[in-house]
Parts: sequence; C-alpha cells; structure tokens
Amino acid sequence: MAKKSKDARIQVILECTEQKTSGVPGMSRYITVKNKKNTPDRMELKKYNPFLKKKTVHKEIK
Repeated sequence: MAKKSKDARIQVILECTEQKTSGVPGMSRYITVKNKKNTPDRMELKKYNPFLKKKTVHKEIK
C-alpha cells in the first residue's frame, strides 16, 4: 500500500441557520468529514433539527 503524504480529509462542524433567526433556545450542530481538495468551499447540507422538528439547512462554521 502506498503512504499518504497529506491528509486531505478534515473534520468540520455544521450549524443550523434557521434556528438563529427563530429565537428557539438550543443549537443544532453536526460533525462530519469532508475532503478539502474536492470541496474547498464551505459545505451546506440539509439535516434534521430536533429543536425545530424539521429538516433545515446546516452550514459549515469555522
């Protein structure tokens, strides 16, 4: 097997965008992994928010 020179996969945190504006207490966050070579921009995924009880857009935070 060949050795990997640099690890392209990094851990990122996704945070709900709708919950900030709604005023509902708590914060929905998910941890996932992305390949920074294939996806250099910030990620946006639809994930389930248990506080709002629906699927919402979660954006990557720094």
